[in-house]
Amino acid sequence: MDVITTFISGVFVLLASFLGSFGTVQSFVAPPLPVRPPPAALVLFGGDIMLDRSVRTAIDEKGGDFIFTCIDPILRSADVVVANLEGPVTASSSKSVGSVVGGKGNYTFTFAPASADLLYRHGIRIVSIGNNHIMNFGLEGLNETKANLSKAGVGYFGDPDSNESDKVLRTEIRGVRFSFVNWSDWTSDKTDHTVAQVRAEAQSGRVVVVYAHWGEEYIPAVPRVKELAHEFVDAGAAIVIGSHPHVVQEHELYHGRHIYYSLGNFIFDQYWNEAVRTGLLVHVQFDTNGVRSVREIPIHLERDRTTCPLTEGS
Repeated sequence: MDVITTFISGVFVLLASFLGSFGTVQSFVAPPLPVRPPPAALVLFGGDIMLDRSVRTAIDEKGGDFIFTCIDPILRSADVVVANLEGPVTASSSKSVGSVVGGKGNYTFTFAPASADLLYRHGIRIVSIGNNHIMNFGLEGLNETKANLSKAGVGYFGDPDSNESDKVLRTEIRGVRFSFVNWSDWTSDKTDHTVAQVRAEAQSGRVVVVYAHWGEEYIPAVPRVKELAHEFVDAGAAIVIGSHPHVVQEHELYHGRHIYYSLGNFIFDQYWNEAVRTGLLVHVQFDTNGVRSVREIPIHLERDRTTCPLTEGS
């Protein structure tokens, strides 16, 4: 009897030990995975960049990095900077350096080949080349520009020598798929072609940014430009950014989408009044649905050819 009792007791001990082991297993269950935040890309938009004339002279004398010394921390706060490149990047000699304002060659621009690396080095990784100066050195200058930008790793859109679809830059930034579409009063074909391209890009599930070169210089946005901007938004543009007028123009919220008709000058040598010396950078956070937030950063063109953030009281 004692043997049977001892055996039964041993069985219960083993069973208790076995069942108790399940409590030990519980402690090794992995915790739930954290919820990942949705993709977000920080894009900084700027206006017109001109690296010839007296800006080129300053670069030759002080080095290209000098003109960005004041604004560089802001540029580096974004994943990518997008701006208008107001001229070709070629090995041709400058026609505008030393020219008289309004005289021959004063508005004919070319930027040294090293300019492409300079842009890349300071975060300007995407540029619009659809504007009224990109053809200043003809088709040869345009082709040289594209080669120099590509070699430096700078993306471009708005190529006047391409069809509407090939003018678009499609890229992904931190998980957000973008389509950068250009409209130019000088190098684009017809507005309905560009509007249709915006619609096609949006319908493909991409975040569409329209960067336009349009309007009249030194005055507020004209009705024609406003109507076209509305068409771009109606077609699916997440945001519309404008350049060319050399002054900051109106900001409009249309159907919940931001339109900046002109950001004014970014890097330029115009100083005759505060309107042309004052530009605007727009810091935009995007997710896969479009614009999440917008922050405006006023800037000021200094006579030493640097561009600086405009602080209160300055």
